[in-house]
Amino acid sequence: MIQAIAAFADNYIWAITDDQQGLAAVVDPGDAGPVLDFLQRHRLRLAAILVSHHHGDHTGGIAGLKAAHQSAAMPERLRIYGPAAESIPDITDPLREGDLIVLDGLDCRLQVIEVPGHTRGHIAFYGQHQAAPVLFCGDTLFAAGCGRLFEGSAAQMWTSLQKLASLPEQTAVYCAHEYTLANLRFACAAYPHHRAIANRLAEVKSLRDQERITLPSTIAVERSTNPFLLCADAQAFAELRQQKDSFRG
Repeated sequence: MIQAIAAFADNYIWAITDDQQGLAAVVDPGDAGPVLDFLQRHRLRLAAILVSHHHGDHTGGIAGLKAAHQSAAMPERLRIYGPAAESIPDITDPLREGDLIVLDGLDCRLQVIEVPGHTRGHIAFYGQHQAAPVLFCGDTLFAAGCGRLFEGSAAQMWTSLQKLASLPEQTAVYCAHEYTLANLRFACAAYPHHRAIANRLAEVKSLRDQERITLPSTIAVERSTNPFLLCADAQAFAELRQQKDSFRG
């Protein structure tokens, strides 16, 4: 099972769990508190941490989770996977393109994809969980959007998004923020006559009115309604990203 742990104003820390094994792995734990509460409530032991990039709202909980693991006198070391190209304290397994992670006891095998743009060393995790394709993409690909270009170039982000868009269409997309409604409002402004985008906006607005999560998405949905995947080339992407940065709709 994959479950969302809410953190801060709009972050999701993804928990990959197996109740029978009593195990969990978490992705991008920006805050230790919600994760520890989740583990205690579900009686799970933390087996691994996966990190997509160095920003504090994705890494801030690592130290606390590591300390809790050690204080519980767990016999095995807590595995902490993260990008080799970024400086993140406590990483035990630095990762590069093509590396494979096998999460024992969680029926999950994930391959590393390097997706620079949001940060220079950003990575994503793609693979199989319980025989279904999954993608943990951090702040690179969002539902109906993409991350800001804090360190990388537009050309890098365009290439990274094309990598992710080429994954199987049924792949479940687990991004790290609840930005979908705002992203779709921009998408409707950018593509005012796009029926699929308008329909998705109405569906997402209904979900958020009920305070429900809008994730995961799928690669198929993103290909058809994400404005940044509808761009024809890197130049068009760069122009659209600049428009999004100043959008106040």
